[in-house]
Amino acid sequence: MGNLGITEILLIALVLLLLFGPSKLPELGKSLGKGIQEFKKAGRELTESVKDDSEKK
Repeated sequence: MGNLGITEILLIALVLLLLFGPSKLPELGKSLGKGIQEFKKAGRELTESVKDDSEKK
C-alpha cells in the first residue's frame, strides 16, 4: 500500500462514504477494480511489444 496507514485508509473510506453513499460504493469499487485491471493489461502489452521489438533487432 505504500505509505498509507490504516488511519489514512479509514479517512479515505469515510470521505467516499459521505460523497457517494453506501449504495454507490460497491459499484464504485467494481469500476475502480476494472480500471486498474485494464491499466495493468495495457502495461503488460506495452512491455511485451517493446520486448518483441528489441528481440527483432
